[in-house]
Amino acid sequence: MQMNRFQRLRAKVFLTVLGTLRRMTFGARVMLVEGDKVFLIRHTYVPGWQFPGGGVEPAETAEYAAAREVLEETGYRVVGAMELFGLYHNTSPVTDRDHVAFFVSHKFEKAFEFRANREIAEAGWFDRRQLPEKVTPATSQRIDEYFDGAAKRDVWGY
Repeated sequence: MQMNRFQRLRAKVFLTVLGTLRRMTFGARVMLVEGDKVFLIRHTYVPGWQFPGGGVEPAETAEYAAAREVLEETGYRVVGAMELFGLYHNTSPVTDRDHVAFFVSHKFEKAFEFRANREIAEAGWFDRRQLPEKVTPATSQRIDEYFDGAAKRDVWGY
């Protein structure tokens, strides 16, 4: 059933106001996996090594946003569909109104060589058993959940 012009406008206003009042955000992160290695990044503005990812923008699906962020932050292009591993409530010291869709990809190709920039200080492949110092707890937890079958938590964790 299609909406008429007035219904579309009313729905758009309602959802915009509701989103503003609730201040909910939605993000997506991706674990690129190659054998026992995972690709991690270190931002310039928050501490710790973590998975590439970022916010889901209007008109994007979570999977599209995840793939876009991977390309922007790593130089790797996801090829094909990714596995949605889980949805997590992000309860960081900064917010309790964020959710994260976490994807896993085994299929990707190098689109360009990563270079440090204003957003990403470092990036690289790490053996899951030899993670860099200062890896975020959420990153370590997702690796344990995925590779070792640790119980999934519903909180992203920082």
